[in-house]
Amino acid sequence: MDESLQDLGEHISASLDDSVVSFSVEYGELTVIAVREHIARIMKFLRDDPACRFTTLIDICGADYPDRTNRFDVVYHLLSMEQNQRVRVKLEADEDAQVPSVVGVFPAANWFERETFDMYGVLFSGHPDLRRILTDYGFSGYPLRKDFPLTGFVEVRYDDELKRVVYEPVKLKQEFRSFDFLSPWEGTDYVLPGDEKATGGEN
Repeated sequence: MDESLQDLGEHISASLDDSVVSFSVEYGELTVIAVREHIARIMKFLRDDPACRFTTLIDICGADYPDRTNRFDVVYHLLSMEQNQRVRVKLEADEDAQVPSVVGVFPAANWFERETFDMYGVLFSGHPDLRRILTDYGFSGYPLRKDFPLTGFVEVRYDDELKRVVYEPVKLKQEFRSFDFLSPWEGTDYVLPGDEKATGGEN
């Protein structure tokens, strides 16, 4: 299986030499690293080439690595029913970079790209309707970015006096608490309630 994937990776890389950065076969999976500007060309090749025939777009998702200059990975998963194989295509993007949309190649990419935009803020140029798909209107921020606060920025509630839904800045009802997660059986750094009565010596 790995040999056939290696051969396929070499075929893709040789056919798209200026569009493919590299490829690898790990854990029985083929991953192709793409040049961002050429992603539509790559996806069209993977769909139409007789040795590939990856006609089914399974998913498009993102990953955030804030310490990198290009902090986002955009990841495409394709399936070839004819060849009974899968391929993963990855590219890197920063917060301002525009990733060419592949809706013209795979119409199913429409909502996948909208979700990636909504969750990570990745921009897709040429998308027919790039707007949020999961979060509410007026939502601030991108929830799957690593620097997005767990509490969010805005909370929504129904105001009985105004008789409508209102948006307000998040207000924490209590201070953050510190937990040491130590089990009493492993020994704690403090005296447990009731243990202050024990002297540890004999009477």
